[in-house]
Amino acid sequence: MSPKQVDDFMASYLIYTLDWANEKQMVDTLGPNYAEKVGDCLKAYYGTLNALCSLGDVEKMYIPPLMDRQMSVRDNQLMYEESIARDIELKKGDHVLDLGCGRGRVAAHMSSFSGAVVTGLNIDPVSVAEARSYNSELGFQNSFVVKDFNDLPLPFADESFDAFYQIQALSLVKNIPALFKEVFRVLKPGAKLSSLDWVSLPAYNAESAEHRELMARVKPLIGAVGTPTPEILEDALVNAGFIVTRSDNASIDGLQAPLIDKVDVYFRGLRQLVLGLVKLHILPAHMKILLDRFCLDGQAFVEMDRKRLTTTSYRLIAIKPLKA
Repeated sequence: MSPKQVDDFMASYLIYTLDWANEKQMVDTLGPNYAEKVGDCLKAYYGTLNALCSLGDVEKMYIPPLMDRQMSVRDNQLMYEESIARDIELKKGDHVLDLGCGRGRVAAHMSSFSGAVVTGLNIDPVSVAEARSYNSELGFQNSFVVKDFNDLPLPFADESFDAFYQIQALSLVKNIPALFKEVFRVLKPGAKLSSLDWVSLPAYNAESAEHRELMARVKPLIGAVGTPTPEILEDALVNAGFIVTRSDNASIDGLQAPLIDKVDVYFRGLRQLVLGLVKLHILPAHMKILLDRFCLDGQAFVEMDRKRLTTTSYRLIAIKPLKA
């Protein structure tokens, strides 16, 4: 990892101080082609985040819903992914679209568990290259496409897929209603959709200085640009033509905090190790910069979750109706 990559990674955090809902601020900060600039920042961000996340239990770059208090973060990920396969009724040979596929780890598990064939979509070419290599080595026939999903239409024919899932990608979408209309187009009648994402909950008060400060700290930590509500996501699905069959928090008691805390403690410990190795000149100095940023505000994330202000484990299941 070069110093320039680190500089680009740190600079990319600018987009997380913005929000799709405030277009004027987007234009004032990034210019009229702000969506393209956000895409450039995302490539810089995820190109480096891949390396950091590979060091711990968040190799798949998401904190899952809390499915079992006794299990590790990784085991909770596996449990949730298997619940996706059941929710969207994946079976051997089905073709499923994975939006924001990252390094293809979830896709590989989905194929292993269900026998489905996954097509993954991601903006970062480095992530896509790793996804292709990883899945090929495991013998899966999954395919991966480099694509900014803010650049619509999606590069697929009508009614191409038997199912769809996405994990924590929608905050990066400028126009969620338009995206869901495209997802509706490429799904076959009767196909099911699973979405897990970051949302603002009713307890969050934008007039509260405390809440706004927490939001400003947590968005950069989790890499969120937009902050939709469950109602915004539901309405977008319904207006696209879907029938929403489930809308809830997938975590036990609606709280991810135990898992968030585990990840925070792990990376704080890793940071201390890295600092020591930097002092001994075993690791380059820019590793300290990365870990300092990565470990910032983990407890703010825990606090928002415990106060039920936001969550990254909001689940939506929907179905595309059969043709009349």
